[in-house]
Amino acid sequence: MATNIFGIGVSGLQAAQAGILTTGHNISNAATPGYSRQQVLLAPAQPQMTGDGFFGSGVDIVSVRRIYSDFLGQEVQAATAQSGSLDAYYAQMQRLDNMMADPASGLSPALQDFFSAIQNVATYPNSNPSRQTLLSSAATLSSRFAMIDDRLAQMQDGVNQDIVANTREISGYAHQVAELNQRITVALGTSGGQPPNDLMDQRDRIVELMNQDVRTTVLVQDDGAYNIFIGSGQPLVAGSQAFALETMRDPQDTSRLTVAYRTPAGQIQLPENVLAGGRLGGLLAFRSETLDTVGNAMGRLAIVLSETFNAQHALGQDLNGAPGTDFFAVGGPQISASTRNTGSATIAAVVDPASLGSLTTSNYRLDYDGTAYALTRIVDNTRQTFASLPQTVDGFMVSLASGAPAAGDTFLLRPTAAGGATFRSIITDPAQAAAAAPIRTARGNANIGTGVVSAGAVNALDPNLQQPVTFTFTSASTFDVVGTGTGNPVGVNYVPGQDISFNGWTIQLSGSPQTGDTFAVGPNTGGIGDNRNVLALGALQTRKFLDGGSASYQSAYSGLVGIVGTKTHELQVTSTAQTAVLEQARTAVQSFSGVNLDEEAANLMRYQQAYQASGKVLQIASTLFDTLLQLGN
Repeated sequence: MATNIFGIGVSGLQAAQAGILTTGHNISNAATPGYSRQQVLLAPAQPQMTGDGFFGSGVDIVSVRRIYSDFLGQEVQAATAQSGSLDAYYAQMQRLDNMMADPASGLSPALQDFFSAIQNVATYPNSNPSRQTLLSSAATLSSRFAMIDDRLAQMQDGVNQDIVANTREISGYAHQVAELNQRITVALGTSGGQPPNDLMDQRDRIVELMNQDVRTTVLVQDDGAYNIFIGSGQPLVAGSQAFALETMRDPQDTSRLTVAYRTPAGQIQLPENVLAGGRLGGLLAFRSETLDTVGNAMGRLAIVLSETFNAQHALGQDLNGAPGTDFFAVGGPQISASTRNTGSATIAAVVDPASLGSLTTSNYRLDYDGTAYALTRIVDNTRQTFASLPQTVDGFMVSLASGAPAAGDTFLLRPTAAGGATFRSIITDPAQAAAAAPIRTARGNANIGTGVVSAGAVNALDPNLQQPVTFTFTSASTFDVVGTGTGNPVGVNYVPGQDISFNGWTIQLSGSPQTGDTFAVGPNTGGIGDNRNVLALGALQTRKFLDGGSASYQSAYSGLVGIVGTKTHELQVTSTAQTAVLEQARTAVQSFSGVNLDEEAANLMRYQQAYQASGKVLQIASTLFDTLLQLGN
């Protein structure tokens, strides 16, 4: 019996010592990120059977377990992935919002200054200084477009660099998890299933850090190893094997990096929309949802401004009496063939001046399946199929320039992406600003009636634009027309104020003409003080050319700034809210798994007292044993 008492005392000492060791370990790691509180599990030892009944044999140390909740851990991982995505998206949106809304560097001031200079030329059409100011403001507007496009390109480069950094970090975490999987599996095997708590905490901490970069799905194997998946089920870790994420040039657009999944067979490009969550997901979403759209919107504005301004400027006449030439130049749609294409086709695209209002801010993908073409608007996945090219869609015409496509060939079309970078003013001589109209009207000197003729407006380029045309009234209610290109109609009924259009111009006759009265339309020779065309150019400022005819230049840009600002505010609110959700999840984990120093201090005292009591048991057992020895003497 004394021997059994010795065993009981020793087991008590061992149990108390294990409790003290575990408590000290908890206290030492109270501030360690990802550490889960540990607890010694005890169980009564196998009792000893006697004729008087079963007597206890002390205590057994069953295991040391960590206090960890899989459910709470998954909550933290999900909240971490969402928070990382929103934070990354919001940080990029802040930069974009600051650039777009900056009154010093935004487009609005440059647009306003340009049209103010146009109004100044309208006031002083033959003034060289006012014309020079117009050219200077046009150059400023061009440089502002270029500056904004350059800053957008810098943001694209920054996103590329961040994608590289994130993929490297994710791959590093994957290798760490794979290594820990192996160590944990070995530890579980050699210890008879006793959990290596600290290694498991390290692994869960790395998985949480991984979720800051990309959302993961974790499945636990029977041997305790983690299998980690990303995207639409691509394995990143399988037991002790890690698969690396890499960056590669997008086959459709080699200027941008995309994420690839490394397999033994080579790289597999991952669709951007499957990599949701984490900083990587936030960066990819920012680039595809906002940065590309803003760049395309700026390009669209530049293209529409150039096309519409040039069209009106061409209807005017400069100080030298020459027709107006292009005032601005801008690049056309960009087309890139996939590097995986096998056919020889070259695709071309041009903006359709007749349908500028249909231009969108989306990119397009053109696929060929061997029999037909499919054009997909990427922003909303609207798909149209065509048996052949050319076809006009959304304000641009796409055609087969040369060669022949092969089945499976694909092309990326960016109708407006290059507009901002290529927009520039090309007139350098102030005299070439076409402020005047190329025609003038006149009332016959011998007229006796009260009829008047309007100044006339040019609305189209026509070979006979400046050919003299005469209107002769054969009665108070009819007139004949004589002039090249008019068809020389006779006996035309006179309707006061009605539009009369020939040779690309339109006039109105009004009043009460008499028989024999004449009115003439001819070239505007020496019309240096005429401001009719520059007034028409100024009126373009409020014309609604964009978004299907619902937005002017200024309102389209203001709307874009508003969209960016609203998105930034939305992300600020959601990011702040998600941060609170993450903190709540971490608080829940901490309250369940974290170390409470007050509790550990109490445990330390309890284990100390248990150790002392077990020592007392040994002392009593020793005394009993000595007594037995003395009886033997």
